[in-house]
Amino acid sequence: MITNDQAADVQVQPVTLTNDAAAKVRQLIEAEGDTSLALRLAVRPGGCSGFSYDMFFDSEIEDTDVVSENGGVRLAVDAESAAMLSGATIDYKDMGLQGGGFAINNPNQTRSCGCGQSFC
Repeated sequence: MITNDQAADVQVQPVTLTNDAAAKVRQLIEAEGDTSLALRLAVRPGGCSGFSYDMFFDSEIEDTDVVSENGGVRLAVDAESAAMLSGATIDYKDMGLQGGGFAINNPNQTRSCGCGQSFC
């Protein structure tokens, strides 16, 4: 793992949301009834391949977070995760009757497992 000191030394690009992802996140935040919420994306140890993504709404933004705004949605990434997510994009696909979901395109990901939930 990269420490916060190491992450500060690395030039990270912000994570971006596609227009479809921003629209879906905005819709979900409005349903929560708290427009001050931000979407938080983090990398956690675990999963078949070593790491997994964690996405949730957060009302607290730390000074060390890398924060970007896309389509009126704030996206926060902690400093340690930011180095592993540099330049990543979050997209949302609505698949009709099959539902929909968010997909993370991470250029730093070297491989993923068959479950689609973990990477390294």
